[in-house]
Amino acid sequence: MMNFRKVLFIVLGLMIFVSGNSQNIVTKEVIYKVINNDSLMLRVYFPDNFKKKKKYPAIVFFFGGGWNSGTISQFEDQSKYFASRGMVTAVVDYRIKNRNKTSPFDAVKDAKSAMRYLKIHAKDFGIDTKKMVASGGSAGGHLAAATTLLPGLNESTDDLSVSPKATALILFNPVIDNGEGGYGYERIGDRYMEISPMHNITKGAPPTIFFLGDNDKHIPVATGKEYKSRMEAVGSRCDLFIYEGQEHGFFNKSKKKGKYYYETVYETDLFLQSLGYLKGKPTITNIEM
Repeated sequence: MMNFRKVLFIVLGLMIFVSGNSQNIVTKEVIYKVINNDSLMLRVYFPDNFKKKKKYPAIVFFFGGGWNSGTISQFEDQSKYFASRGMVTAVVDYRIKNRNKTSPFDAVKDAKSAMRYLKIHAKDFGIDTKKMVASGGSAGGHLAAATTLLPGLNESTDDLSVSPKATALILFNPVIDNGEGGYGYERIGDRYMEISPMHNITKGAPPTIFFLGDNDKHIPVATGKEYKSRMEAVGSRCDLFIYEGQEHGFFNKSKKKGKYYYETVYETDLFLQSLGYLKGKPTITNIEM
């Protein structure tokens, strides 16, 4: 299996090194995991004038969809933007119920596998593993937090000597509480302590920015405030942004909700600057006032 994966990495790396968009952002697609005949891929976006010997801060994005659906295209625009700001960015595919007949537990294992894969191949991608951010929206936000906060749910074929943890989290209306009364409890049940980020916050949890609309039917404002409180109780930073009148998925880029795409990306840029991952003013424009 390992030889097969190495061959895939080499072949795809040679064949799919292409210009990603009109801004000449270069991308590379690789298969990071093969399990039960499912080949899981991720797409990496490189900054302009990328130099392989240089180390760049990185962001890894996980799409949302209730662990049931979704595609890597959700965070394509964010990935391109932060690549333009000098980061290596990645969007990750993972197993979902509608396509793979899998559970949230399998999705967590995939997310951790993806983080490990990128760290193992950090030199190939120019990634500074000391500045590696996990991000996502809704169920993808859950996976981003899970890579770093959950001690278990590791794939048996993973190299467990490599930590899947991120050094910072960027969470867009994340599924963060899977306990009784929380999102997904009916699917997770008594195993919620294994998979709920809210219930696994411990000392050393990384700095986090958390975006939420106050009309979100899935993630109550009280959940965001409780998460922030628990983070601060262990001495960790959590910047919570509540957007008035906004529903679940308000941050996605569209004609209707474009304003909040720009605003959340702008705040994310400032957050990353505060951590020393980015320098200079945000270059994103078109924020509607």
